[in-house]
Amino acid sequence: MLTHPQFDPVAIHFTENFGVQWYGLMYVIGFIAFLLMGKYRARKPGSSITPDQVDDILFYGALGVILGGRIGSVLFYNFSSFLQDPLMLVRIWEGGMSFHGGLIGVGIASWLLARKFKLPLLKVSDFVVPLVPLGLCAGRIGNFINAELWGRPTDVSWGMVFPNVDALARHPSQLYQAALEGLALFVIVWLYSSKPRPMGAVTGLFLVGYAIARIIVEFFRVPDAHIGFVAFQWMTQGQLLSIPMLLVGLGLIWWGYKKHPVKD
Repeated sequence: MLTHPQFDPVAIHFTENFGVQWYGLMYVIGFIAFLLMGKYRARKPGSSITPDQVDDILFYGALGVILGGRIGSVLFYNFSSFLQDPLMLVRIWEGGMSFHGGLIGVGIASWLLARKFKLPLLKVSDFVVPLVPLGLCAGRIGNFINAELWGRPTDVSWGMVFPNVDALARHPSQLYQAALEGLALFVIVWLYSSKPRPMGAVTGLFLVGYAIARIIVEFFRVPDAHIGFVAFQWMTQGQLLSIPMLLVGLGLIWWGYKKHPVKD
């Protein structure tokens, strides 16, 4: 049985009351990785995106992640509280980010960029999605450092006690998510997108891969206390929100190979 190290949530202290938190630092790491990999990919022959356009993609995408993630967290997970206190939407310092909300935000950002670049939306999204998983990995590591979004009790040998919760050994589900939604999904989508694919297929694979990873890990993660299970005494809100992703992703893959096959 392991014990969570109880990291200081502040990575760099400037003063007693001011510093850089690990979670914020993980966002910065994710954005830097996005920029570097995006420029690398944009320089490859046949890229529909130029290296200079990657800067715009990062700016729009960062806004989409932060605004969409916050709005999604409030609407998907705290809607009743929002109705009582609408101003909680802008109090981002209180925490709370949702991947599914961030995904919608990035989708809107991609649509705006597609109009700006005069490209099909799926051309832009196919370029963007291989750059996303490493940022997801960094974010889940931030969750682990903060000892939040912990797993369900377990008796496996790698079970971890989170002293800020209780004395029970729990699944380190944040690390499961970092491995599946982050590293594994990155390798799969990056390698798949390294060769010409039908338009929309790369985006579809990302949606399917994330949805499957999230649905699996939710079986090991404690449901949100104020929501609990949303159906069948086992389905969580995260799983429910991932089902449309899975269906849309499968539809995009089918549509891409049906309508835009790539000739070898």
